[in-house]
Amino acid sequence: MANIKTWISTLRLKTLPLSVSGIIMGSFIALSEGFFDVKIFVLAFLTTLFLQILSNVANDYGDGVKGTDKGRLGNRRAVGSGDVTPSQMLKVVIAFAVLSLVSGVALLWVSFGKEYFVYSILFFVLGVSAIAAAMRYTMGVNPYGYAGFGDLFVFIFFGIVSVVGTYFLYTKTFEIEVLLPATSIGLLSVGVLNLNNLRDYGTDLRSGKKTLVVKLGVGNSKLYHEFLTMFAIISAVIYSSFNYNGLIQSIFLLIIIPLVMHVKRVVNNEKPEGLEPELKKLALMTLGFSILFGLGLYLATFEFFQFY
Repeated sequence: MANIKTWISTLRLKTLPLSVSGIIMGSFIALSEGFFDVKIFVLAFLTTLFLQILSNVANDYGDGVKGTDKGRLGNRRAVGSGDVTPSQMLKVVIAFAVLSLVSGVALLWVSFGKEYFVYSILFFVLGVSAIAAAMRYTMGVNPYGYAGFGDLFVFIFFGIVSVVGTYFLYTKTFEIEVLLPATSIGLLSVGVLNLNNLRDYGTDLRSGKKTLVVKLGVGNSKLYHEFLTMFAIISAVIYSSFNYNGLIQSIFLLIIIPLVMHVKRVVNNEKPEGLEPELKKLALMTLGFSILFGLGLYLATFEFFQFY
């Protein structure tokens, strides 16, 4: 039986800051418009954490039973290394799928209750889809992560669904312009996946895991990484120009310097293992970006900060 340290490593707690970036962004946007409920925030935060951990353990299980993790770089994988048996990991996958579902249902009840029953049904279907997406990335027959569609699903669920969905939970309205900051979070989240796949290019190529990096090649994937980070900032700038209340909103631009330095290191990198630190940095920068962007929006609602 695996020890506690192995299980903690398997949960990949370092990925959690990235997963909650969209929740923080959507909550700040709603707060800047006068909408907030601490119970919704806590349950949305908790549900997202459960979904992220579900994705992590499902990925460990799926790659482990397919043999993809043999000789991989980066953190040790539990099933691939033999520290945890596939049957043990499958039980953990099921447990976190149930936790995600229960937490998600509680979130919908607190947000919508009986008054917005139709919204509850729609979001329930969306939640089940998120659980399925988390599990199907590497699990089962023809997982989409092995066909190069991981980037698309990360963009949709980490960006659009996370930010726009969270905003809707508070406001019960859909504003098309919220898609812009949602796009920013989605693109940066895809950037983290792209780095992961750049690092694992060799093992993925040998095992037949056709990620987008395998399809594009390392050189083009680095250009793709530049595109992701550049348009994440551009999208946020466009949203701010449409909703400008004061110079304080621009504090998120402080993230540009570390982002540029990060992209430069990725482009110049020649050793896959050298990308491991950049994974963690980009995940934390995405969280920092969501906090700075949202805080700037909120502070700009106060007259004291409304100077130009």
